[in-house]
Amino acid sequence: MDNSGKEKEAIQLMAEADKKVKSSGSFLGGMFGGNHKIEEACEMYARAANMFKMAKNWSAAGSAFCQAARLHMQLQSKHDAATSFVDAGNAYKKADPQEAINCLNAAIDIYTDMGRFTIAAKHHITIAEVYESELVDIEKAIAHYEQAADYYKGEESNSSANKCLLKVASYSAQLEQYQKAIEIYEQVGSNTMDNPLLKYSAKEYLFKASLCHFIVDELNAKLAVEKYEEMFPAFSDSRECKLLKPQPDLHLCSSQKLLEAHEEQNSEAFTEAVKEFDSISRLDQWLTTMLLRIKKTIQGDAGDLK
Repeated sequence: MDNSGKEKEAIQLMAEADKKVKSSGSFLGGMFGGNHKIEEACEMYARAANMFKMAKNWSAAGSAFCQAARLHMQLQSKHDAATSFVDAGNAYKKADPQEAINCLNAAIDIYTDMGRFTIAAKHHITIAEVYESELVDIEKAIAHYEQAADYYKGEESNSSANKCLLKVASYSAQLEQYQKAIEIYEQVGSNTMDNPLLKYSAKEYLFKASLCHFIVDELNAKLAVEKYEEMFPAFSDSRECKLLKPQPDLHLCSSQKLLEAHEEQNSEAFTEAVKEFDSISRLDQWLTTMLLRIKKTIQGDAGDLK
């Protein structure tokens, strides 16, 4: 379907809306329904923005929504202004990620001023995702996930807060901020182990915390695993825990586990244990990266898991 005509129509509407705004600012315009003209201009900008969207001119759509948002602010229509800034951000995401972030931040300022923290948190996540995928600035993504988590916690949306914190932990570990990652994995693990629906995930978070400890120091990892087994007895029976340390009933088993293999600086045994685990529970990119970092601390290691 050809939408090129929509773009021309949108440009015309923008010009008409600009005229309305200018005339509302004149002395006579102000006396005779200045606000009414601004409301009409708002509507025109929004219609023009949607036409630009149909023509896939995302920058023009974003700009038109921004115009509408500013006029809504002028009319003290905060909710409508925030909605228009979000629409602008969504359009700009397809053409200008930085401008998308600016618009979403403008919406967040309005929502927090109105006490709408859950909606503000949602838009912080959107900004974090833009930093992750478009601008590849992981530290800024972390900051927005943290802010979203804070807002969710304040609104007692703990499940949503935990999702954001797990993103922070994952990226912190990748950036070698292991202590920060450990604290989050322990905190979220502790929060989930008493919940019948979520406790299955607790072992995964404690396993990830153990790996972060392991990269820093082998002894720390041993102590941490013991602590986690006490905190959450089900962790002892998990495949993740059995990968880290030999179980009392498995001493006759020939394969070494990670802590033991590392202590003996046995690179082959370390790789064998990881392969065995991976054959049943596929390792994701994050786990593979962390296990490689641990393996590289074994002297004379080639630095792969093959």
